[in-house]
Amino acid sequence: MTTLDVLICTLNEGILRVKNVLLQPQSGIRYVVSWQQDGCNCNVPPELIRSDVTISTISGRGLSRNRNNAIAQSTADICLIADDDVTYMPDTFRAVINTFEANPNLDIATFRSQSKYEQKQFPDYEFNLAKPTKGYYATSFEIAFRRKSIDGKLKFNELLGLGAPVLHAGEESVFMTEAVRRGLNCRFFPITIVTHDHPTTGVNPNQTPGTIMAQGAYIYIAYRDCTAPLRYVLKAWRMSRSTRTGFFRALWYITKGAAYAKKNISF
Repeated sequence: MTTLDVLICTLNEGILRVKNVLLQPQSGIRYVVSWQQDGCNCNVPPELIRSDVTISTISGRGLSRNRNNAIAQSTADICLIADDDVTYMPDTFRAVINTFEANPNLDIATFRSQSKYEQKQFPDYEFNLAKPTKGYYATSFEIAFRRKSIDGKLKFNELLGLGAPVLHAGEESVFMTEAVRRGLNCRFFPITIVTHDHPTTGVNPNQTPGTIMAQGAYIYIAYRDCTAPLRYVLKAWRMSRSTRTGFFRALWYITKGAAYAKKNISF
């Protein structure tokens, strides 16, 4: 029987929300909760005291560090990335497992999510993420992977993501970019698996320096060629139209983020 671990990352009082993520116990399904504590005095809610729930505590902050800890605690065949504020449907986990069983050479799969805050446009067809449809990007809780495919080969870069020192987004984009570069079989499937009715970092109209810099860092990492400077300008223009960030402010922080990545991030 193919098994699945749902990797839930939470910080401090977020542990109180995790109970809302859990479904009724299902054979072969386990929840791995990575609980990051930074001055929190909360206790584990009684709803999480279940045989199918494992809680691992770590100190400090950093979402990528938290995700890597959850991966390290996992033991199932398939892992599904989760946050503490998502909602699953009863057939979600079986749909994810069925996808991997039907595709034995599949390493990483991305799926559809739905949200009233972020109206992402998902294709209605399957495709190889090495040649993505224009405009497509994966959000972390849409990603599942075969655990053995990434074991010792791939993890989230801890210089990216919420709680990182400088770059406060972009961790899932870099994760997927590196997966493709390493030759992993990564595909999108037009199956809705999760609801997330809260704004994500990427759709916040009030972009912070840390999230803008992360955009530049990602462009540098993904396009280390002569097209990168043009992409910085294009991204700044798009941000000036879709957020409350002016063009020159966006371009300044984007190039600053690219310089940071060039100096500090190696692959």
